[in-house]
Amino acid sequence: MKVFSTKILFLHLFTFLALTVQPAQLLIPMDRGQTNHLKAYGLAYWVLQKDIEISWLLNYRGGSYLIPYHESFEKECKLRNVSYQVIADAQASAILNEMADMGVNMDEMKLQKVPRIAVYSPKNKLPWDDAVTLVLTYAEIPYDVVYDDEVLEGVLPAYDWLHLHHEDFSGQFGKFWARYRHFPWYQEDVRQQQATASRFGFEKVSQLKLAVVKKIREFVAGGGYMFAMCSATDSYDVALAAENLDICDVMFDGDPPGPGHHQQLNYDNCFAFTGFTLSDNPSEYEISDIDVTNYRSRTISERNDFFTLFEFSAKWDPVPTMLTQNHEQIIKGFMGQTTAFNKKLVKSEVIVLGDNKSFGEDRYVHGTFGNGFWTFYGGHDPEDYQHLVGDPPTELDMFPNSPGYRLILNNILFPAAKKKKQKT
Repeated sequence: MKVFSTKILFLHLFTFLALTVQPAQLLIPMDRGQTNHLKAYGLAYWVLQKDIEISWLLNYRGGSYLIPYHESFEKECKLRNVSYQVIADAQASAILNEMADMGVNMDEMKLQKVPRIAVYSPKNKLPWDDAVTLVLTYAEIPYDVVYDDEVLEGVLPAYDWLHLHHEDFSGQFGKFWARYRHFPWYQEDVRQQQATASRFGFEKVSQLKLAVVKKIREFVAGGGYMFAMCSATDSYDVALAAENLDICDVMFDGDPPGPGHHQQLNYDNCFAFTGFTLSDNPSEYEISDIDVTNYRSRTISERNDFFTLFEFSAKWDPVPTMLTQNHEQIIKGFMGQTTAFNKKLVKSEVIVLGDNKSFGEDRYVHGTFGNGFWTFYGGHDPEDYQHLVGDPPTELDMFPNSPGYRLILNNILFPAAKKKKQKT
């Protein structure tokens, strides 16, 4: 009878131990030990699609994720070559308790919804790619492509997040006229843009683009999130500042610019920039002096081109903290039609997320408008220093741990977070 009781006791003890060590959480580390940072974001998005809440561990091991354990989630990590650790509830609680300490710059951010993503991009084929669509495809994050027709027809409220493709909202077709006006792709782009303008009752492409910009502004004011890179950053603000002005030369819209347009720019309309001067030279591959590409070439090369991410308080400034999560604080610079922003022309209320103070450049900036948020990120491709027209797309399998591409994906997951708008 005593032997039987001892067996029962050992059986209960074994069952208890088995239950206590049963895996309860998947920890997806995002520090330098992660094998594929970019696909880890796609994994997080995939879990959110299952209506499962995720904890984004701000400033913990590079901005790691804590996911409720399920065998299928573990299998998906293996399929995507994403590093993970299986931990028990007690270990997860210990991590969260450590992060909750008010003396530690960490915090837990709950990701609760699947962001509905749209990319503003032309439907015709142009001889360049877009870093955001490249990384979304690589990370296996779904998105819809919208352009002028869809925006003006009012589809944006159906989305949470909008990316602005390499675009010239000033109506000057990217200032490609001097170099590419005889190329078929340029001529076709001009033809299609003019046809769209005519279809919506506009005499000029600049008027069409202004209407699009104002629709996007309504989207942000209503609580949407807008992310832009390269020329879609400064040209967006230029279009707003030039409302009701003609800033385009004859080769772009059939007549010369309006008199005195420089003095009539309304900087109050702008999201990020103020006090800038437009480039009137139609042969200059530049829209305004917001961008520093032309005059940085004398001092900056690929060898010394870097920018530094700011560190924010995870507990008090969670929004900029989310947007700067990374396993590196110093990021390699990269060029674009708009490479970086003249620090002197950035509005004082704008939150600078990353800059190069030595050269007076802001590279990564963020702000609010109405009930929504916007972020501008200078440059074209974080892993191709000087991506030229006609260059092939970057193969992201070669850069699965790219810190520069990670910043894009921070913005993708940002709308999934349960958060309050920060003060500016």
